[in-house]
Amino acid sequence: MTRQRLSIFVVDDDEALRRSLVMLLVSLGHAVQAFPSGEAFLDAVDLKTPGCVILDLRMSGTNGAEVFDRLLARHSPLVVVFLSGHGDIPTAVEQCRKGAFGWIEKPHTDALQRTVQSALEQAATRADAKVRWDSLSDREVEVAPWVARGQQNKEIARLLVPTCGYRVVEHHRANVYGKLGVSNAAELRGWMSQHSWLTGFHETWTGNHAD
Repeated sequence: MTRQRLSIFVVDDDEALRRSLVMLLVSLGHAVQAFPSGEAFLDAVDLKTPGCVILDLRMSGTNGAEVFDRLLARHSPLVVVFLSGHGDIPTAVEQCRKGAFGWIEKPHTDALQRTVQSALEQAATRADAKVRWDSLSDREVEVAPWVARGQQNKEIARLLVPTCGYRVVEHHRANVYGKLGVSNAAELRGWMSQHSWLTGFHETWTGNHAD
């Protein structure tokens, strides 16, 4: 699979800082777009596009945490790195618990370079995951969580709406495994949990499963 070049989006209402970040990132060979507000970013960018967002926590209007909530609600593949002042560290840590990649205290540019490179690597992984997940049919998307939870084919067939034969579920299960590159229900559960931003799957079920 050909890896696309991923963009970095800088969202900060401090014009001087925004410009300095753009200059730094462009000098490192990255594709960068900058926005002076959360609203401008949300209005202009396709939130389904993989990439990295460097997002200021404190902005007038829609703040960074609110932008991040919008990304989570849309199952966006964008990887978020927060910029925070010293007083914002507890809030930044809380955002990481919600799924942000990390946070950087202003204006540590060395830390920014390291963090952004790692974030872009995760963004590339997410881009691949999104292509794989989007290749599933609607029925396969419906079947996948049941398989990941360890349900047997006959039980899944009964639970689906409309119901179907267990052989049909067996076919869907095989397609899910093949398209996502996993071999069994345990691996599928791990894949879906890893990409919960995409699948909405947060199951911690640990029982036996049948394949």
